[in-house]
Amino acid sequence: MNYISVAIDGPAGAGKSSVSKAVAKALGYVYIDTGAMYRAVALYAIRNGIISDTQKIIDALDDIKIEIKYSDSGQLILLNGEDVTLDIRQEEVSKGASSVAVIGEVRKKLVKMQQEMAKHDNVIMDGRDICSVVLPDAQVKIFLTASADARAQRRYKELVEKGVECDLETIKEDIIARDYNDSHRSESPLVKTDDAVLVDTSDCDFDESVRRIQEIITKTVG
Repeated sequence: MNYISVAIDGPAGAGKSSVSKAVAKALGYVYIDTGAMYRAVALYAIRNGIISDTQKIIDALDDIKIEIKYSDSGQLILLNGEDVTLDIRQEEVSKGASSVAVIGEVRKKLVKMQQEMAKHDNVIMDGRDICSVVLPDAQVKIFLTASADARAQRRYKELVEKGVECDLETIKEDIIARDYNDSHRSESPLVKTDDAVLVDTSDCDFDESVRRIQEIITKTVG
């Protein structure tokens, strides 16, 4: 059986994960959050005090087991058997994910896992290099983006609603820095491939963003 793959790339804070989850649910596809996998590696490195030591992270890769499972409450991320779904959403882990993502050996390990997942289901996979590296033959490719201002506002609102003290300008500066790091790294930099459809959601609410992505998929593969 030939399965359908939808690859969605884009910068941090563009809403890739939340939009992809909603579209996958609507279409009956399996959603694979590749960013969560890098966050899990970062969490392991932080917990073990090696986040700043590239070689120690590489040496630890065989000890890092990441699983994606599904429950009634949604997708679960397991790190060596522990549910870390909430832990990997901490700001420290988000920054750490950008650091580990530039390590070639980390990317090779996770890309292999991601490609294997796409062989067994219709999937929607989002990240930074899905169109260009992980699923270069995906039937649908989308580059989902939004302005730094829009992304910072969304993140600020999300954190405030959770009761987290934060500063809008600092969040924006972090987003701009992550954009630069993601697009200038030597290993699989963030790029829009020529065959990817550009979707800018700066002026869209969540429902409109979901509708636009779903339309692109259904028009392409039915």
